[in-house]
Amino acid sequence: MKAYLLSLGAGLLVGVVYSLIGVRSPAPPTIALIGLLGILLGEQVVPVVKRLIAGHDVAGFVRTTCAAHVLGPLPGGEPAVTPGPVARSSAGADEPS
Repeated sequence: MKAYLLSLGAGLLVGVVYSLIGVRSPAPPTIALIGLLGILLGEQVVPVVKRLIAGHDVAGFVRTTCAAHVLGPLPGGEPAVTPGPVARSSAGADEPS
């Protein structure tokens, strides 16, 4: 959380400096950032639907694999959660990845 607050503070400071010297920010408009979030979330729809259809655990998949992909490595020194090898069900079919 501290890294996020420091990042926000640095961004605010740079914004104030940009305003004082009369420069426009090169950052994309908010609508573009919302679109990027949509892309990240949309990438997770197909794997989640595949798991739902196959009857596999969706909540755990969203908390681990999806969260690690959408959020990236979180601050605090804890590594992102990575799933283990794909297990075979008793029917012998691979779980969707």
